[in-house]
Amino acid sequence: MSQDLIRIRAVSKEFGATGWFKKPVGVKAVDGVTLAVKRGQTLGIVGESGSGKSTLLRMALRLIKPSSGTVEIDGQDIWTLQGAELKAFRRKVQPIFQNPASSFNPRQSIGQILVAPLEVHGIGDRDSRRAKVAALLERVGLPKDAIDRHPHQLSGGQKQRIAIARAVILQPEAVLADEPTSALDVSVQAQVLDLFDDIRRDLGLTAIFVSHNLAVIRQVSDQIAVMRHGSVVEYGEADQVFGDPQHEYTKTLIAAVPDHRKLMRAL
Repeated sequence: MSQDLIRIRAVSKEFGATGWFKKPVGVKAVDGVTLAVKRGQTLGIVGESGSGKSTLLRMALRLIKPSSGTVEIDGQDIWTLQGAELKAFRRKVQPIFQNPASSFNPRQSIGQILVAPLEVHGIGDRDSRRAKVAALLERVGLPKDAIDRHPHQLSGGQKQRIAIARAVILQPEAVLADEPTSALDVSVQAQVLDLFDDIRRDLGLTAIFVSHNLAVIRQVSDQIAVMRHGSVVEYGEADQVFGDPQHEYTKTLIAAVPDHRKLMRAL
C-alpha cells in the first residue's frame, strides 16, 4: 500500500473566457500542480485570493474536471471512477466548505441533515443512525437538543461544527476543507480549528486544508504548499516552510502576518 493517499499529478485548469472581438481567451486558474498527501497527515495549501487553491481543492473533490493532469486516491484516477467505485469514492473523501449553511437544506433539522449520508450509503437502521448522530453531536460539542434544531437556529461556529460532523459521519479516509474558518471570529475560529484537528487525529484522517491565513495553516498542517498565480512556489514540511522559507513570496506572506514574530517563536 502506498504511503500517499492523495496524489495530484501535473494538474492544470483553464477556464474559457471571451476577449476582444469575441476571441476565446483561456484563463489558467491552476497551472501544472503536483502534490501528494501522506496517509494520516494534513497538507495545508495557502495563498491569497485568486491563487488557485480552491479550484485545486475542487478538482481533488471531483467537482471540477482538470484540463490536464490527474488526481489519484489510493492509486486510482478519480475521473475514471463509475458506479459503485464512484459511490465508494464519495464515501471515502468528504468536503468541508467555507459556508456550510449553503449546503444545508433549511427545511431539514440537523438530525435529518446528518442522517442523510448514512441513508444514502445504507448504513445502519433508523435507531442506530439516530444514536450515531446523537453521539457525534456530543463529540463536536453541541447539545443534545441540536438534533431537532434547524440551521437558522445555529450560530456560525455551530454550523461549522455540524459541517465537520457531516464530513466524518461516514468515517471517510480523507477530509478536504476549503477555508472552513474564514467567516468566523477569532475566538470561535480557534475552537473550530482545535475540534477539526482533534477529530482528524482521533480518526486517523488524511486532510487537505485550504486557507489564506498563515497562522491557521501553521496550526493544522504537517506539510505546506504555497500557491501564487495558479502555481506552487514553495512546498515542504511545515517547520521547514515557516522556519526557513526559500521563496520571496513565502517570505512576504509570513512578514505580512501581524503577529508573525509570535508565529515564528511558536516554532
